[in-house]
Amino acid sequence: MAWTNKLAATYSIVAVDHETRTMGAAVQSHYFSVGSVVPWAQPGVGVVVTQSVVQADFGPWGLSLLGQGLAPPAVMAMLLVGDEHPQVRQLAVIAPTGESAAHTGDRCIAQAGHLREPGFSVQANMMDRPGVPEAMARAYTESRGALAERLLGALQAAEVAGGDLRGRQSAAVVIVSLDRVAPVREGRLLDLRVEDAREPLEELARLIALHRAYAAAEEGDDALARGDITGAGEAYREARRLAPENRELRFWEALGRAAAGDIPTGRRALQELAGEDPRWIELARRLPATGLIGLDEAGWATLLEQ
Repeated sequence: MAWTNKLAATYSIVAVDHETRTMGAAVQSHYFSVGSVVPWAQPGVGVVVTQSVVQADFGPWGLSLLGQGLAPPAVMAMLLVGDEHPQVRQLAVIAPTGESAAHTGDRCIAQAGHLREPGFSVQANMMDRPGVPEAMARAYTESRGALAERLLGALQAAEVAGGDLRGRQSAAVVIVSLDRVAPVREGRLLDLRVEDAREPLEELARLIALHRAYAAAEEGDDALARGDITGAGEAYREARRLAPENRELRFWEALGRAAAGDIPTGRRALQELAGEDPRWIELARRLPATGLIGLDEAGWATLLEQ
């Protein structure tokens, strides 16, 4: 197997959450676009991270072996047996059962190590000081809630404990379904990357919140379609709480409420947006011809009335 020069020295976590039926990985490094090389995940199959001196083939190959039914220790052995440089590799593999395996080569740049617990594994190399895996494990174990936030919490704990000796640059999180889903893309629940930033974990946290906001807005749309006005209001309020400055979400909420029969509320929201930026009212004027919004001619006239 060929040597690679991708020195993605970093810290990461792989985990399975049986309560939410999800699994995933999160990673941060002083390396450009770490999310494109380190974390690999497939719904219902498992999660792999390959770091230190990266052998990127380990990602898809590891998932393929997991998909064939091999347990993580066997997958790890298969990945390393043909590698000419296992001493500089750092890997972790986890299956939907929560069983995991990890490897830290004895020539990974210090401080380097990993820690496995039931349902997750944390690993780090080129750390400023010892104790990063332990801090990540504590943060993850003591946290509750959605998996993305728990993984992010582990990364934040790593940073507090010293983090990458070189500093910060990029981060990523990927979450997939614990169950096999066809098509596969529907089981890929979250895939966010910060390619280059002064504070990548802060930006990753912002993106996770924004993702939650869009998901809440979709819940609001679905509730309106069912005639559940109360449920829609709760979902839309949550979307606004998570992304208070996002005008896009406010725009489509306004049209959704109008299409559901509450044209006065939709009109007020649209006029408020137009006061901030008149291009939103111009966009609304272009929509009747598309037939995408369930409003008749009279409804549109009322909604767009100045």
